[in-house]
Amino acid sequence: MVPPAILVFTKTTGFRHDSIPAGVAAVERLAAALGLEVEHTEDAAVFNPLDLARFAATVWVSPSGDVLDELERAALADFVTGGGGWCGVHAASTAERSWPFFRELVGARFIGHPPGCTPGQIDVVDQGHPATEHLPRRWAWTDEWYSFDERPKGVEVLLEADEDSYDTADLAMGAPHPLAWHRRLEAGRCFYTALGHADEAYEDPQFLAHLKGGLISVLPSR
Repeated sequence: MVPPAILVFTKTTGFRHDSIPAGVAAVERLAAALGLEVEHTEDAAVFNPLDLARFAATVWVSPSGDVLDELERAALADFVTGGGGWCGVHAASTAERSWPFFRELVGARFIGHPPGCTPGQIDVVDQGHPATEHLPRRWAWTDEWYSFDERPKGVEVLLEADEDSYDTADLAMGAPHPLAWHRRLEAGRCFYTALGHADEAYEDPQFLAHLKGGLISVLPSR
């Protein structure tokens, strides 16, 4: 039986987002609505086989930098490839740069964003996923517009940025510019969204439904 609990992880060794507490609170509310218990920690020691066996999935809310040691990395990799779920939110794509497997997990590496949070338009390219089924085909949104070192491989893209709708500065990726995606990683399911910089995002109904759908999509029982 899948454990009715998720692990929320927010350790940072690099930039720390002020919105982390709002993100954790939002995930706690969403998980409660799904009947899931939540354990929030910044102690990476929880990434061991015995402790991870208590969880159906782990949600990384804007961690940054290298946050796991080699044994903890091995435990997370075994957890996901063995059937556990992984969700990454916003700055999760800035974490674990020295670990090659993490690129497979998160999909792509963050390289930068234009200054501040600015309004723009998102193209919803897959409306059949739990994280996007509630969204319009064109979604007006305000956030940091993340760019990545490459377009993720082996994933199903859900959201793309319309670069004509905001100032890309020197960070244009060209089309397509993916912002959220999901994938299978052996027996596990992974979901990542680049959105979620500001506190206000975690009170927005459309964004909360996006997160909730992402979480649902990685649960092993789905």
